[in-house]
Amino acid sequence: MDSNIQVLDSRYSWTRLAISVLIATIGNVGMWSVVVVLPMVQADFGVDRSAASVPFTMTMVGFAVGSILLGRFVDKWGIARPIAIASAITGLGFVLCGLAPSIWLFGLAHGVLIGFGTAVNFAPLLADISHWFLKKRGVAMAAAATGNYVAGVIWPPLMQPFLEAEGWRWTYIAIGIVVAVTTIPLATLLRRRHPGAGATDAHGAVPALVPSDLSPRMLQALLIVAGLGCCVAMSMPQVHIVAYCVDLGYGVARGSEMLSLMLFGGIFSRLLSGWVADRIGGVRTLLIGSIGQGLALLFYIPFDGLVALYVVSFIFGLSQGGIVPCYAIIVREYMPAREAGQRVGILVTATIIGMAIGGWMSGWIYDLTGSYAMAFLNGIAWNLLNLTMILIVLWRTRGPRMVAVPA
Repeated sequence: MDSNIQVLDSRYSWTRLAISVLIATIGNVGMWSVVVVLPMVQADFGVDRSAASVPFTMTMVGFAVGSILLGRFVDKWGIARPIAIASAITGLGFVLCGLAPSIWLFGLAHGVLIGFGTAVNFAPLLADISHWFLKKRGVAMAAAATGNYVAGVIWPPLMQPFLEAEGWRWTYIAIGIVVAVTTIPLATLLRRRHPGAGATDAHGAVPALVPSDLSPRMLQALLIVAGLGCCVAMSMPQVHIVAYCVDLGYGVARGSEMLSLMLFGGIFSRLLSGWVADRIGGVRTLLIGSIGQGLALLFYIPFDGLVALYVVSFIFGLSQGGIVPCYAIIVREYMPAREAGQRVGILVTATIIGMAIGGWMSGWIYDLTGSYAMAFLNGIAWNLLNLTMILIVLWRTRGPRMVAVPA
């Protein structure tokens, strides 16, 4: 057996995964920090809630652009250099945000620097870790993806005492320094290139895994539509659960708890989905997650009691958490390894756009109808679009799940 193949699923692979999860947990603070400081930022700059929400939107735009561009750099250079560069950019972004004299400069720094730099901790990191595993690739990629949710669980409460003692500006400056001085040295531990670096599919150490009736371009297109559909649906509870609880008279605190419960369930969902994907493939695992998400959305409509909403929110987290990593797993199953970073980045960008559209669309529907019932039904309709795309992919794929024979 080729020595390169023996490196896969090795002790070094698992050590590399642990380092990657640690980097993602630290670096993904850029996804959650702006949500935590939004009320303070609004009061400091004296703007309305819509203007104070712009930095979050700009962060998502920067994250989307960074997912594609940094993914290309990972395909070319490996992950260490992009992480180091992106971490420096993120750290600078936090410092500049802390010094920003206006909401617009604050938002610009969040989008161009923090959002862009934070992107390296998701799609590019998943693409890199996928090269180091074969038998446990699904579990490894799902574990790397949990760093985003773990960051969402850890960073908000960690920020609170500093926000109360020093204010949001000094907290931001401190976060920027922490990100830079921790993740840049950690990135140096990932300098080793993966076994198939520079190899072609025909002559490389790690061949393509699964044959398909679909061309890579057509498969990518179907998955983009699927990603849009699932994340428009996903955004309804994730973006509006707090407002929904306020409308029902349960208050902001109960809604925030339900959101945390979703993220907590999402961590388990991602790990479980990775384990399942290693056994039945990414497409079938994605189908299971999409069906579960659709049912959970349906349950929100009749079950609006406080206890019921906690239960449904946890079920929703368990259903949806593993969906986005499945797209990355499918890329590695059906597409050339040398294009993994770019293609995973494109699909993650599609899901981010879906979240952005869905969050706005649900609010628009609420404004028209005065209720979230139609917004939930709209989410279910988009989820059906996602299911349709997945079924087409499932129907058009052929051959054995895994071929682990080196060239």
